[in-house]
Amino acid sequence: MFEKWFKLKEHGVTVKGELAAGLTTFMTMAYILAVNPSILGVTGMSMGGVLIATAISSAIACICMAFFANLPFALAPGMGLNAYFAFTVVLKMGYSWQFALFAVFVEGVIFILLSLTNVREAIFNAIPLSLKHAVGAAIGLFIAFIGLQNGKIVQDDPATLLAEVVYKDSFNTSGIFAILTLLGVALIAVLAYKRVKGALLIGMLGIWVVGILAQLVGLYVPNPEIGFYSLYPGWGAPDFAGFGSLFGQCFSPTAFANFNVMDFIVIMFSFLFVDIFDTLGTLVGVASKADMLDEQGRLPKIKGALLADAVGTTVGAVLGTSTVTTFVESSAGVAEGGRTGLTALTVGILFIIAIVLSPIFIAIPAFATAAALIYVGFLMMSAILKVDFDDLTEAIPAYITLLAMPFFYSISAGIMWGIIFYVLINMLTGKFKKISPLMYVLALIFIAKIVFLG
Repeated sequence: MFEKWFKLKEHGVTVKGELAAGLTTFMTMAYILAVNPSILGVTGMSMGGVLIATAISSAIACICMAFFANLPFALAPGMGLNAYFAFTVVLKMGYSWQFALFAVFVEGVIFILLSLTNVREAIFNAIPLSLKHAVGAAIGLFIAFIGLQNGKIVQDDPATLLAEVVYKDSFNTSGIFAILTLLGVALIAVLAYKRVKGALLIGMLGIWVVGILAQLVGLYVPNPEIGFYSLYPGWGAPDFAGFGSLFGQCFSPTAFANFNVMDFIVIMFSFLFVDIFDTLGTLVGVASKADMLDEQGRLPKIKGALLADAVGTTVGAVLGTSTVTTFVESSAGVAEGGRTGLTALTVGILFIIAIVLSPIFIAIPAFATAAALIYVGFLMMSAILKVDFDDLTEAIPAYITLLAMPFFYSISAGIMWGIIFYVLINMLTGKFKKISPLMYVLALIFIAKIVFLG
């Protein structure tokens, strides 16, 4: 059966090897089951419901990857995109999470259409490579900043806007919380250095245990009134009621309250832009390491892989989670020898099984997930190394993108200002041939947005 579906002999792999590769990939990305609910939960969405939506949408996308493309890549709601959903669209811009889910749904439908045509290649070729790399790195800074906040390492300061926490003040709450976050980053880094499989998840669970010990000896003192809860794990049934409160809400009347067309276009395009280029970058990057690219550097069956991503995003929005994308952690399973869709299928099945363990993932404290955010931010920052800093017409727009995204607290702002500066600088230096027609269109749309909508 597996041979017929996945052509294992043709790829020189075995069922046992593919199952092991799938388990390895799942271990490296299972942290999303803890991090995604903690991020989307700030919008008022049920954390238990988000976890179930995350698991089901990831499973569906992975199964689609297995059968649409027969590739060993796993998918789940993307880091950075979930932060944009929660902190920019909902908390900063003031829209409901139902509105944000509808934007994700529309983005997914458009991505499906693009995946079935050659338009995707045209869009991909229109955006400069330097901006693609800069967006990935800027998202890394953005989610690392969120990790610093969630881990209580930075705090408000009336003089400088932000400042590092004073550890000795409120040591038994925010002070020790911040220290545990930093220790968590160090633990994950050491595990990753030693190439431990599942370093992120193991690091999160490990620092949680350290936090429990800190509570046992009195270093950490819970104070629910100011947001510091007991670290002792509890147990309960999966929150299917919470999942029910999210299912189909992207089509509810709340999604269309105070609907602003221009804002919707910018938000939807931001989701689409990051999803397309994050997915393409991950697919090509991981495939190149596994020698899956052809002589022209193309990935066979990439259309099926992109369609799986798009289906996952569309279904995920209906279920109640942010944009689904291909995870770079798929490289862990590929490194273990995963070469076919059986690896992706294994990951999908493991996500379904994880629903039963959802109360454990929900109980993981914020300092553990914050440590994971900070470390994932580091991984994403490496993309900036691919920008040619000797060419200022490429480097300055990339730099502006890198600055704008975390400091304006908005992924869309980073993309918008990066594109505007790219077009402006290359026009003023006479390099008109470098600018694609689509880039002119995007720059004009973004300038109009600034002028008329602020």
